[in-house]
Amino acid sequence: MTTNTFHKLRDDIENGILTGDFAPGERLDETQLATRFGVSRTPIREALMQLNAIGLIEFRPRRGAVVADHGPKYVFEMFEVMAELEGMAGALAARRHTAEDKEQLLSAHNRCQAAADNEDTDAYYYENEAFHHVIYSASQNSFLNEQCAFLHRRLRPYRRLQLRVRNRMKTSFDEHEAIIENILGGNAEATRALLLAHVKVQGDRFSDLVASLDQIRAGATKHR
Repeated sequence: MTTNTFHKLRDDIENGILTGDFAPGERLDETQLATRFGVSRTPIREALMQLNAIGLIEFRPRRGAVVADHGPKYVFEMFEVMAELEGMAGALAARRHTAEDKEQLLSAHNRCQAAADNEDTDAYYYENEAFHHVIYSASQNSFLNEQCAFLHRRLRPYRRLQLRVRNRMKTSFDEHEAIIENILGGNAEATRALLLAHVKVQGDRFSDLVASLDQIRAGATKHR
């Protein structure tokens, strides 16, 4: 199984959890999932381990893999913390980035543009992920890099879903341009503020995220 095929398998199970196809508290049987997706149990087991690492499922004694029950409040709280960490990483990157960081940041931004031009939200998500990881690395703080990467993984499904909200991908790309300009210009506090606003889901953006979840779940229920 190729890396891209595995990512699609993991994302399909992830989407099933977000849409309510796999309900909170439901046991995820490896054999049944292998049959459903037409694969062996080995990639299913690996996908479940990755979903456990980001908190979407839990491994419980005598039950195995079970879908975790995280409500909107918990997701909002994670985004709050993620925004603060990214703001810190961006501020440090503005002061400490190297010539190599600059090259990688611009390269990641160009790949984001290609995905956005193709209106490919899933491709944009992965290029967007790479863009943010360059910022973490450019902070030159390995502990902060680790913490940002860990929480980014926890929020992966929700950040990916956010991009499906109307105009969010274009807005995200435009925000990236301002972030790059300020990192490369050495404007630490401006970069911090831009990344806080870029990541934090609040007000209308949080309502849009919750509404998107509800709409996808309603569609999944309708087509069962």
